[in-house]
Amino acid sequence: MSIAIFTLTSGLHDEAAVSSVSEEFLGSLGIDYDFKGSDFSSYASNDLDLIYIRTGGTEGLFKAILPDLTAKAGKAPILLLTSGKSNSLAASMEIMSYLRQQGLKGEILHGDADYLRERINSLIPVVKAARKLDGKRLGVVGKPSDWLISSTADYARVKEILGLEIIDIPMDVLLDKFNGIPQTDAAGAENTDEGLSPAENSALAACAPCVRAAFPDARRIYLALKEIVSEYSLAGLTIRCFDLLTSVHNTGCLALSRLNAAGIAASCEGDVPALLSMTVSQALFGISGFQCNLSRIDSASNEYLFAHCTVPLDMVSSLQYDTHFESGIGVGIHGTLPEGPVTVFKLSGDLQRHCIIEGELLRNQYKDNLCRTQVVVRLPDDAKDYFLKQPIGNHHILIPGHRKAELEAFLL
Repeated sequence: MSIAIFTLTSGLHDEAAVSSVSEEFLGSLGIDYDFKGSDFSSYASNDLDLIYIRTGGTEGLFKAILPDLTAKAGKAPILLLTSGKSNSLAASMEIMSYLRQQGLKGEILHGDADYLRERINSLIPVVKAARKLDGKRLGVVGKPSDWLISSTADYARVKEILGLEIIDIPMDVLLDKFNGIPQTDAAGAENTDEGLSPAENSALAACAPCVRAAFPDARRIYLALKEIVSEYSLAGLTIRCFDLLTSVHNTGCLALSRLNAAGIAASCEGDVPALLSMTVSQALFGISGFQCNLSRIDSASNEYLFAHCTVPLDMVSSLQYDTHFESGIGVGIHGTLPEGPVTVFKLSGDLQRHCIIEGELLRNQYKDNLCRTQVVVRLPDDAKDYFLKQPIGNHHILIPGHRKAELEAFLL
């Protein structure tokens, strides 16, 4: 882990006096850092880059170097460190106002030493995630399902803010690739790289005959989507999966569960905001999260039932295969998620709104009148106001752990 500190200083201030204040201030932080001073040549080549605004009167200096900073840093936030002396904070506020006017992300780091140390360390994964996303591509295979009337995305704004390019891929591309993949046995034993894990093999052996019969084609959908990921250089995708029910009499549930577990964010129903949320989660935490519908709210207990027919295989402690709920065909997945802290997360397609609610996963259930993976989560008293009055679409992402601080830091 490398933290670099760069500096901006007004020529009106006495260098010896400023250096003395700087040495005391930086020493109080209790972090290991590489002091770069006014040499910005290595900016954006470290795990974390901080610009220490040592004095007032540095706003013009910052404006002059900003084009070079953004060219190097891409969509990563610009972080301004202040000591609270020599008008450091006032200058940082003027600079941050200018950054916001330019549509750029950033933050002023100001406070006592303990706060600054904690905040600096928490920002390292945020910057890494921003760099991971910048320049990546997401694919929309087909288009959003007809019922997702609010779940669209502003492609240009997503590119501007996150650096993610979204491309449309016709459903016929997937179907052509699917038809070009030969039938194999259900476990894909001829190809060990694509064979099933012991847990998947056990689930396959225990499932109903109709599910086992559907498994080879569900696997072909997965292999076809993998080809699309490779051909189009995608970091993630969403698919109009209900079209598969009529075109190939199967579902994308298995494919999406395996892609997510492999680090390729993959959402259902052509839901692009859900895909964006999963992509951010993948970059920050290394896991895409469970895309799910809110099925029921118990107001008395603040228990929320979330469900869907797919779940990333790397999130579950056990799994069973079933049919897809609505259609009764294909392969759906009932996964058991670990109990404990979770975070409900969702970005809007224009990136103007977001939902971040921390809760506790209380239990899993498996009832036949719902999508196959079903979890009950306790959320705070005010969560109902969001879901019933100001929701962001019908899908949300469930992420293990309490992740509010990291997500809010990323969204700034």
